[in-house]
Amino acid sequence: MRKLHPFLLLVTVLLIVSLACVLPSAAAPTQDLNSMGTSVMETMISGATQTAFAGIPVGLVDTLTPAQTFTPVFTSSPTLTATPVFTSTPLVPLISVSVATNCRVGPGKVYDRVGALLVGEVAEVVGRNQVANYWYIRNPNQSNGFCWLWGEYATVTGNFAALPVFTPPPTPTPVPDFEAAYDGLETCAGWWVDIELTNTGGLAFESVSITVRDTTNDIVVSAYTDVFHDIDGCVDSSTRDVLNPGAKRTVSSPAFAYNPSGHELRATITLCSRDGQSGMCLTKSIKFTP
Repeated sequence: MRKLHPFLLLVTVLLIVSLACVLPSAAAPTQDLNSMGTSVMETMISGATQTAFAGIPVGLVDTLTPAQTFTPVFTSSPTLTATPVFTSTPLVPLISVSVATNCRVGPGKVYDRVGALLVGEVAEVVGRNQVANYWYIRNPNQSNGFCWLWGEYATVTGNFAALPVFTPPPTPTPVPDFEAAYDGLETCAGWWVDIELTNTGGLAFESVSITVRDTTNDIVVSAYTDVFHDIDGCVDSSTRDVLNPGAKRTVSSPAFAYNPSGHELRATITLCSRDGQSGMCLTKSIKFTP
């Protein structure tokens, strides 16, 4: 093979280059930039739509998992509540009554009366009896004294649940007592006076003795009996064996043989707790003019 001379090789290269500069260049294809941008955006939106979860911004997809959701947090407004109103309860128990009630040395009528609580008054309660039907209070009539008040008509206020239970004093020995009053002059076979007796003590009476003296004529009639006998004129009479505490009874005296009207009379009555004028006896006298 024949080798090209170096000079001929150089001339050939130059000729090729000059031809390339003279021939028209092929126009490069152009691309629509607007359609390119639209295509890119559609691609991005398509990708975002396929990976976003409901209610989650697209830009947060990489940091959230499908299980995560946004829960709105609401801050509650403070609720105003009414201020409670407290009613004060007195520490010291107090007592009042709807009916005036006697206050006694002990819880019962057998005890002496030492005062009374009237309607509208208030007293301090310091104790009670075991069955809580009597209250031990400051005596309304004695500033430094105490007494027992029946609870039938009473109202207690304050802290009375913790009141101590007081032992009542011993029951007093019943004391006999009575009242006598002239009740009229009657006649049938003779003339006699009626005397009304009221047992005001704590002891029953079972026998009675009556002596009536006419101080004008100095004439005396007398008798005793184990019953309380009331003669009502010529047609009626009644008898009672016992005069109980609190009871009243009219008894008739022995009869005068004359009419003692206008004369001063003095009647002496003796009542005893046993028949035959025995037991505990009490005597009283009254004066009157029929």
